[in-house]
Parts: sequence; structure tokens; C-alpha cells
Amino acid sequence: MVGGPRRRLSTEAVHAGEIHDASGAHIAPIFQTSTFTFDDMAAVEARAAGESDAHMYSRGGNPSRAALAQKLAALEGCGLAEGEAGAEIFASGMAAITAALMGTARAGDHIVTQQVLYGSADHLIADVLTGFGVTNTRLPGLAPDDLEAELARRPESAVVYLETPANPTMGLIDIAETCGIAHAFGVRVVVDNTFATPVLQRPLELGADVVVHSTTKFINGFGTVIGGAVVSADAELMAGEIASLIRFTGGVPSPFDCWLTNLGLKTLPLRMERHCNNAMVVAEFLESHPAVDSTAYPGLGSHPQHDLAQRQMDGFGALIAFDLGDYGTATRFLDRIELCALAVSLGNVDTLVEHPASMTHAVVPAEARAASGITDGLIRISVGLEDVDDIVADLDRALGG
Repeated sequence: MVGGPRRRLSTEAVHAGEIHDASGAHIAPIFQTSTFTFDDMAAVEARAAGESDAHMYSRGGNPSRAALAQKLAALEGCGLAEGEAGAEIFASGMAAITAALMGTARAGDHIVTQQVLYGSADHLIADVLTGFGVTNTRLPGLAPDDLEAELARRPESAVVYLETPANPTMGLIDIAETCGIAHAFGVRVVVDNTFATPVLQRPLELGADVVVHSTTKFINGFGTVIGGAVVSADAELMAGEIASLIRFTGGVPSPFDCWLTNLGLKTLPLRMERHCNNAMVVAEFLESHPAVDSTAYPGLGSHPQHDLAQRQMDGFGALIAFDLGDYGTATRFLDRIELCALAVSLGNVDTLVEHPASMTHAVVPAEARAASGITDGLIRISVGLEDVDDIVADLDRALGG
């Protein structure tokens, strides 16, 4: 925090970016307006000259959006001075991912990414950006030796894009090691931090250049808003390449959505503690259940990257992947859950369960899903804040326990 000792994360979640204006309102008002007025042309000229940060039109900027951006930048440990563009808020997580990749890669550039990606991000990189001349390579787990060899082979590489934990398989990638390799080749690293949130993982502190979030998920936490965010300590990159895209492509959230997300963000540290505690109990239950073929959760000692999770994360999160062997068994399980909801998305206060192959990753071709370990028997669960005994009881009954 500029100008004084840095406050702890739970304090920043409550206080960073808050607006306290002359009205005396304790909670910031919603600036639900499309445009802003100026007293005279001198005020317009001051803004045009960069001598004023006055808002003009809500597509370009809005106080409700700016407050949320400042809070997220503080939580991610962005480290920019007050007033610099450390974060920008978008209308969806995919808008944020698109802006981050369009802001760091141009026609003729190359993206290196992992094999397993969120379905829509997979489609964006594999099918959409290729139409604009941005090529890509997929490397399982972004294995360090493979990454170094690929960057040496493809000097046109501009970005390494990763998500960790991976959606939906829960594989991990060593952020610091990946950044060290990429930066040696002059390549930027963009990290999707949606699953972990800044409470559990802060990629900028590990060397990443850009962080993206679907704020729809844990950051809002209540399933009421679609939103996204991009955070970076590179002020020039943010202002010149990424933040400008919200003005020129128009992926703008409403002031009300920003206000709701800001309210949810205030309780994020508290919620993540309960999410993690519940998820560990659920993961241990699933791992021990005879009907479950395999369970992937970074907090389990059986997870192949458990040691990395302990080094890189401050908690293991709420997401668990488990495999029931085949589609029929998975379907029977999903048809029998009652307390848990059958729904896409994640990070809500209530427990959500989904079938990636037919829901979040249905857009990914079957061969690519298989290569990513997304089987027809794979289930993803986002463990909520209910009493964990009730969650386990619902899962046990649905599994035929």
C-alpha cells in the first residue's frame, strides 16, 4: 500500500478502493449513470490534458468500477501507485481473458499454453485467435523442459498462458518456474487465478506479468453477477494495451454489477477459509469411497503436486475433481444429488456439481478432452459453505452409500 505499511489481505478486502464522499454514506453509492457532466470547457480541457481524472462516459470509466479495480489490485499485491491502472474490470471472465491475450499478442505472435484449459478459453485460443493470426502450442502441464524447448523453437512467442489449478482436472503449474523460463526468452506470462483467488495465490508476487479472474466466481461469491478482471503491475501494458480494450471493444460491466461484486469481495478471505476447510473433508471422503475411481484435490497427499501446492498456495481451494469411471455412473450420481446443485460455474456459497465433458467443456472436441484427461466419468465439485456433514451425506447417498 503506497504511503504507509501494507495492510493485511483481510483488511484490504474490506477497505481498499472504498468511496467515502461528501454525502457521508458508509457504503459507496452505485454510480448508475452512462455519462458525466462537466462544469465548463476548462474542465474538459484539463481531462484531455491528463490534468484531471474526471470520468466522462461509463464505457471508459466509472467510480463503481474503479473502486472494485482498486480493491482487486490491492489484494493481488499489484504495487502500483494510487491512480495508476493496476486493474480493469470487464463484463465477464472471458472478456478479461480476451483482453489480456489481445493486449499481449498480435497477428504473427505465438501463445504457449497448457493442454487442460477452461472450455471457453480453450476455444478462444484454439479457434478464435487463430483466425486473427495468433498461433498456439499446447504443452501438457507446461513441463519446464518442454516449455524451454518450445520457446527456443518459436521465437515469435509472446505469451505463456496458464491456469493453476487447472479447470477441471486440478493439475498445478509452478508459476515461479514458468515465469523464470518465459522471461529468459522475453515472453510475458498471463495467469488465470480464478480457482485460487488472491487469498490463496498471488501470481504477480511469483513473477507473473498479468493475472485474470472470472469475478463471477469466488470474488462475487453469491452467483448474482457475471464479471471479469485483469490485474498487472505493468502500468504501461495496462494503460496502453489492456485497459484500452474495454473502451474500444466495449466489454463493460454495469455499475450495479461492480457494486455487487465489491460487496462480495469484502467477505472473500472469510469465505475462502470455510471453502478450504469443507473441501478438505469432502476430498478425503471421496478418496476413501469405494465408488470413486480417483480423486484430485491439491490438499490430498495423494495429489502428484501436493508439495507444489504447499509451496505456492496459502490454501487448497474449493474445487475437487473425481472420476466415477463412465458416463452412465456419472449420470446416475448427478441425477441423485439433492442438496448439491447440478450447475456450471463455481465459487458460490452453495455447493455446485457439474459434468465437464457435457457442460463446461462440451465445446472442446472429444479427442482434445481425452488428451486433457477430461473423461466421461469425471465430475467437478465446487464445495460450498453449508455444514460439511450435510454435503458429505448428500454425496454419500448419491454415490449409493
